[in-house]
This record gives sequence, structure tokens and C-alpha cells, in this order.
Amino acid sequence: MLGKAAVLIDGGYIRALNKNRFGMKKIDFLRFSDDLCKPDCTRFRTYYYICPPYQSTVPTKKERALKAGMDKFLYELKQHPRFEIRLGILKKTGKKYEQKGVDVLFACDLVRLAAAKVIDKAIIVSGDSDFTPAVKIAKEEMVITKLVYYPGACAPALYDVCDERMRLTQSFIDSVSF
Repeated sequence: MLGKAAVLIDGGYIRALNKNRFGMKKIDFLRFSDDLCKPDCTRFRTYYYICPPYQSTVPTKKERALKAGMDKFLYELKQHPRFEIRLGILKKTGKKYEQKGVDVLFACDLVRLAAAKVIDKAIIVSGDSDFTPAVKIAKEEMVITKLVYYPGACAPALYDVCDERMRLTQSFIDSVSF
């Protein structure tokens, strides 16, 4: 019998990689998620974590356009079976933007799924060392952790703590893109 896996995707991470490394492919996240689970598990659910674009009190034309694009993308994701969208908040301080809540949502979901014995494997698409404590807890709950990462864009602490690792490659991204 195949085990059950949750795919947890750091949306900011995969979007940055897609922009900077993979040529802005239109990724089919259902196929992406299902293929990450093969051959040893079935996908229980995919969680996608992201902050919507910043909107000022009176949004500019550009802010409205970015938000509309994100809304369309998230609507398309929600049409997939067993997909959950977790939204953080994008705060603006001066000229700097900062995500709030995304890492906490990601870590809470990972720990909750592991502690409830809902999954056998957690497939983590991220490079953020902030998830290291949650990964350790998931492992203590007997969940196998698989890191999906891009070399040079992954914190060593996260890389080291995961049980399994898979490099994201251009050929993999091409295989799961439209």
C-alpha cells in the first residue's frame, strides 16, 4: 500500500525560481504535486503558501493589475482537487515589503498533519531555514520529509534536516508545464 503525502509549496520560493531559473514556465501545479509524490506515495493534499500583492489604501493601477493576476492564479489552483491556499499578508514599511504569516502557516500545517498521523511523507518545496524546527517535529512523529530545492537557493539547515532531497531541474519543470 502506498503512503499518503502532503505537498507543501512555498509560493514565493517557487515563483522566484521560476522567474530567475526556469524561464517563467506556466507550471501545472496538480501535475507538479502528483509527480513529486511518485512512485512511493499518493498525494493526500497540496498546500500552497503565498502573500497576495501589496495593495495601498487607494491601489494604483499596477497594484490592481498585480492583484487581479494573483486572484486569477489562485482561483485556478483552487479548482484542483485537494488543494489548499494559505494566504499571508504583505506589509510595506517605507520602501521595503515583508511577508507576514506565511512561514507560521506552513510550519503549523506540517506539524498538525504529522501529529495527527494524517500523512506518511511531507514533500517540502522551499529553501527557508525557518521550517527546520517544524521538519524536526514531523520527523519525531515518524513522517518522512522530502525537500524539493534548487542548489544555491536552499538554507543548509533545511537541507541537512530533511530525510530525502530532490533537486528541481529544468527538465522536471518542463515536464510539468503547459
